[in-house]
Amino acid sequence: MRPMPRALLWDRMVEVGADIALVDLRPDRLFAHGQAVAAEPVAHSCRYELATGAGFATDTLTVESEGAGWQREVRLERSDRGWRVVTSEQGRFGSASLPGIVDADRLADAYDVDLECTALTNTLPIRRLNLLGAAPGTAHTVAVAWVRVPSLQVIPVEHTYSVVSPEKIRFTSGTFSAELTVDGDGFVVTYPGYAARVG
Repeated sequence: MRPMPRALLWDRMVEVGADIALVDLRPDRLFAHGQAVAAEPVAHSCRYELATGAGFATDTLTVESEGAGWQREVRLERSDRGWRVVTSEQGRFGSASLPGIVDADRLADAYDVDLECTALTNTLPIRRLNLLGAAPGTAHTVAVAWVRVPSLQVIPVEHTYSVVSPEKIRFTSGTFSAELTVDGDGFVVTYPGYAARVG
């Protein structure tokens, strides 16, 4: 019998809200589903399901965001032929751009996703790049499919992860930088100014 999923709960420090993820971590892959709620930029909920392949490279991410009078969904699937991005929308979410990405080929170099509403997805490159236990100063810059929430726009970006110590990894994206505290499995404990794990 497989162990029950681990439950991780984060307080959203940047706004009123919280995120819970139920995670099945295996030696070479991860499966998770969860839900985040937040008050900004409008009151909304965000449900997600995530599955990686061997080596913690993302296989699929399905996200659904919902607020008063609107609902959006995006599904990202990675294969040897590249990324496939499928979207749907009901109602009208302000003046935001449509969910998804116009040209999925722009994600060609990405193996990781970064879902804006959860600190969980920082674990993917940390595990995939074997940063746990790596020497301080070890750094990798990776292409990432960044999923904005609640708009569910998908944007290709670059993130850099640098080992500071066994429990600290510096995350950099453009001009933004934060020193993440992680546990022994690579899950974020504190993400300064953004999320803090509860319990």
